[in-house]
Amino acid sequence: MHPKRRNRLLIVLFVVIGAGVSVALILTALNENLNMFYPPDQIVSGEAPVGAQIRAGGMVLDGSVARSQDTLDVSFVLTDYQGSEFGVVYSGILPDLFREGQGVIVQGQLNADGRFRASQVLAKHDENYMPPELAGMNPAAANKRNPLNYGR
Repeated sequence: MHPKRRNRLLIVLFVVIGAGVSVALILTALNENLNMFYPPDQIVSGEAPVGAQIRAGGMVLDGSVARSQDTLDVSFVLTDYQGSEFGVVYSGILPDLFREGQGVIVQGQLNADGRFRASQVLAKHDENYMPPELAGMNPAAANKRNPLNYGR
């Protein structure tokens, strides 16, 4: 084989192998950061993986929030109001919008006993929010004056 041809072949092989390794590393990193979302019915039926980092969402069941007196531990039940419910344990400060009957998304791990150990709690808010200063105004006039509404 001619030395020039051999050098070109080695360069092409090096580029192909480098691209393959780069793609493999990128896919591995993306797979590790992937958080799948599961509703309450899939958590209860066992479709959610145990011990993996996942997200789950639902409504906080009325009367289910129990706060510890001496720590920041909170336990509550998430439901879809169609018969599927599971318990969540969280240690930390809850968002201001967290309350019973409100939709939340929790991120954490599902234990083998079926309880969800949350590392983060995200509370949903109402998309019809009106600032207190604008609450008494005409909605059409408020939309014209609100620069964050972008013409909606």
